[in-house]
Amino acid sequence: MALQSKLVVYAAVAGLLGMMGIIVWYASLDNPALEQIEMELKDVEVISVNKIANTAELKVTFLIKNPSEKTFTVSLINYQLYADGELLGSGQYSTQDISMTGRALFITGAEIPLKNTFDLSKIDVKDEIYQAVLEDEISSFKVEGIITLETAWSILEKEFVIAT
Repeated sequence: MALQSKLVVYAAVAGLLGMMGIIVWYASLDNPALEQIEMELKDVEVISVNKIANTAELKVTFLIKNPSEKTFTVSLINYQLYADGELLGSGQYSTQDISMTGRALFITGAEIPLKNTFDLSKIDVKDEIYQAVLEDEISSFKVEGIITLETAWSILEKEFVIAT
């Protein structure tokens, strides 16, 4: 191959890499706005109890607020749920299998509750904590984990710790 042909190939590769770098840089411009997300643990309530299997289904409700100018969706919330300081287990809210256009859009000023079912097993926690959850005698719940936010150009994972 002639020297001129090699230079054209090198210039094309350099141009492609430069364009990819610009796209990554442009996508990262959304991150400061996404970092402004506000989360609350709205409620944790018992939905059903299976006394034979010693399990309970809890409904965990997160209230997500968007104070920024960027519209986003929530694709994933991985979390650990604590009751009065005792770990109950891990849970996950996921809409990853739904396209972005089918998910709840968090436009400027939006406050949307996201509800998730959490399975609690008596063998995973102390008997006293299990009974206190069933009898609604827990003084505080705490949730810690990672929330994944998506815009058309960007994905951001943010750690959180929230309590009631």
